[in-house]
Amino acid sequence: MPTSLMDVEFSEEVQEHQSPVLDALMKGISWFGSNVGAIISIAVATLGFWLTRRRREALFMLATVGSLPVIAAAKLIMNRQRPSADLVRVVYEAQFQSFPSGHVTFYTVFFGFLAYLMYRMRSWPTPVRIGIGAFSLLLVFTVPFSRVYLGVHWGTDVLAGFFLGLSLLIGLLVWYNKSGKRNDIPI
Repeated sequence: MPTSLMDVEFSEEVQEHQSPVLDALMKGISWFGSNVGAIISIAVATLGFWLTRRRREALFMLATVGSLPVIAAAKLIMNRQRPSADLVRVVYEAQFQSFPSGHVTFYTVFFGFLAYLMYRMRSWPTPVRIGIGAFSLLLVFTVPFSRVYLGVHWGTDVLAGFFLGLSLLIGLLVWYNKSGKRNDIPI
């Protein structure tokens, strides 16, 4: 898949304002999609639901791992190279193919599902639900810019990652809602 002028121009716009503080912030936003960050995120969420006796929710949080082989397969099929330093500012080198963005796909599935559960868990304290839900949505909506800013993805990579993640999230939500009736509120 060739690089388009639109991708280069979008990257230039996102990378227009640069600073060490912004570099660190964007790396921080992307951390949750690193191998370590994803494992910790999934483990903490799964364990949190398990310890609060929300076993079904814990298992569904763990099921978000299923997005990883889908991402890997899509990357192998598309086989698009990542942005290069001759076209954009590359803050750090990433591995594997570029299209679709695995970070964006994972965040949309994992943090999107977590935000949905926070909406559903009416028996949980409101500040906890709002805090976790808002943080999750913040990550979903900022990671695409983080990935382009860091020079590891093109705009079309993150857009495709979002739509792939959204389709996987919808499938997960349908499965979750059909799999049992133990919910705090009806849909």
